Amino acid sequence: MNWRIELIAHHVTLITGDGTGPELAQAARKCVDATGVAIEWDDREAGVDVMERAGTPLPEETIASVRRTKCALKAPITTPVGTGFRSINVFLRQELGLFACIRPCKYYPGVRTFFAEHNVDLVIVRENTEDLYAGVEFEAGKSETSKLIEFINSLPSDRKIKTGGEETGVSIKPISISGSERIVRCAFDYARKNGRRKVTAVHKANIMKYSDGLYLQTAQRIAGEYADIEFEERIVDNMCMQLVQKPELYDVLVLPNLYGDIVSDLGAGLVGGLGMAPGANLGPDGAVFEATHGSAPKYKGQNKVNPTALILSGMLMLRHLGERDAADRLEQAVASVIAEGKSVTYDMKPHRDDPTAVGTQEMAEAICAKLR
Repeated sequence: MNWRIELIAHHVTLITGDGTGPELAQAARKCVDATGVAIEWDDREAGVDVMERAGTPLPEETIASVRRTKCALKAPITTPVGTGFRSINVFLRQELGLFACIRPCKYYPGVRTFFAEHNVDLVIVRENTEDLYAGVEFEAGKSETSKLIEFINSLPSDRKIKTGGEETGVSIKPISISGSERIVRCAFDYARKNGRRKVTAVHKANIMKYSDGLYLQTAQRIAGEYADIEFEERIVDNMCMQLVQKPELYDVLVLPNLYGDIVSDLGAGLVGGLGMAPGANLGPDGAVFEATHGSAPKYKGQNKVNPTALILSGMLMLRHLGERDAADRLEQAVASVIAEGKSVTYDMKPHRDDPTAVGTQEMAEAICAKLR
């Protein structure tokens, strides 16, 4: 009797991005496929390249694909600075309800960093939908900005905006009980599921008493429901100093949106830079996995940039899909290639002009070889 085993494929949207995004997407896909997990990929575009053709950096069919698959691996996408062009990353998180951003910051032996002796292994849990990144902004010189300032100054409070609407831009910082509850629960649930020992809530409640203060009060209340997990709180500026001085004391950090964005880059710096920083954006109806770094358009098409962050994002995706064994094997393969130090990109060599450095695809091939 002939037996045939059919693997049930996971449906995943692959957003190829722009700049170096397409080549990074190719490398990460190659490594995920090499684990043997059956993936049915739906390739979709987003970014400045498709904007020239479609008139939008995020076509509706790309969003529709992620809604259908409920899982996406997204390569880096360019966000121009100082223009009316909103971040595609922020839009995707808000549009798809991806309220939590999980960013592990883990040191792998062989990576060049001043903090190697600390053996850093942090997880940043960042709230994605509220805070200043909610995008509630009022532009200087607009009539509605002047009206808003006049309204605020008319309230019975000693807190006034002392400059006029013609020269003042205003951003609103909303932080809610419900938003704070779900991100803090997410951090504690992650800690419990992954055998972590401590959660640290990071804030600026000493100054922003009614927004960060509400966040901190909520975190303290939710922490009482997780007696098996240690809890503490830190003011964000002190937290940054603590991470530079003694990062080994910290485990899972949970932060509002803006602080989470800043501190996750600090955490990436501890373990070797953004090239080592994967990320997962999670919500009740889907997940998008992405590298923390940008699209590095000046290196486009040069087969030069480090693919590790997006490959490790693929590892996080496999864990999310329930393929933990494959995820562990992929992480071990990445760690092995890095530890050997032979088939790695220029930024991971002792000297950046080292002629033995390999390209993006060659490093991915070396990881695939370890998996095989």
